[in-house]
Amino acid sequence: MDRNFARALSLVLKSEGGWSDNPADPGGATMKGVTLANFRRYLKADASKADLRKISDEQVATVYRRFYWDAVAGAGLPGGVDYAVFDFAVNSGPGRAAKYLQAAVGAAQDGSIGPATLRAVGARPPGPVIDDLCDARLAFLRRLPTWPVFGKGWSERVRSVRSQALLMSAVPPQPAPAPSPGPRQPTLSTPSAPGAAPAPASGTPVVERHPFWQVLFQILKSIFARSST
Repeated sequence: MDRNFARALSLVLKSEGGWSDNPADPGGATMKGVTLANFRRYLKADASKADLRKISDEQVATVYRRFYWDAVAGAGLPGGVDYAVFDFAVNSGPGRAAKYLQAAVGAAQDGSIGPATLRAVGARPPGPVIDDLCDARLAFLRRLPTWPVFGKGWSERVRSVRSQALLMSAVPPQPAPAPSPGPRQPTLSTPSAPGAAPAPASGTPVVERHPFWQVLFQILKSIFARSST
């Protein structure tokens, strides 16, 4: 879901760290995961390394959303799967991440996540998709010639991505809403005798009331009973 972008980005940035300019890294100078080449391509054509080091949070978010998250259809992927594919895209390119996701769900591997791929992803539980994708990603990284240099860090990154993605996919069930009160049902009662008091409404204390003639009958009955003794 697109609402996961902020959370996924914060996790990616933890993995990417800050400034890096390792000669062994084919990406070259990098700040918060944004390479100098991409900074020049997307934000400032004549940027220097000093410009890259001063990249703003807003510029970082723009690069990640437009050229990684949107490139792998992050808004259309299930929670957890979106982050796993997004991080893969940042680390190894959107096209490769898309193809590996497609391979994991049995979709055509054209490197473009469209409706057919989204349907294939939706047809499987997210947990196995995340596991298969992370397994394939780690296998790919192990084949790279730079594995001896970066392998330990990559292994830890994939482990962390798998763990966090599985947590994001485990959405707790929402509690069932309380049933709304229906229309009040009439109280069932036997027909009242003519002259009897109406039945009390539900919740009203029942107070027995006698018509006047019933009270008079009881008085006369008591008088006659005494006189006969």
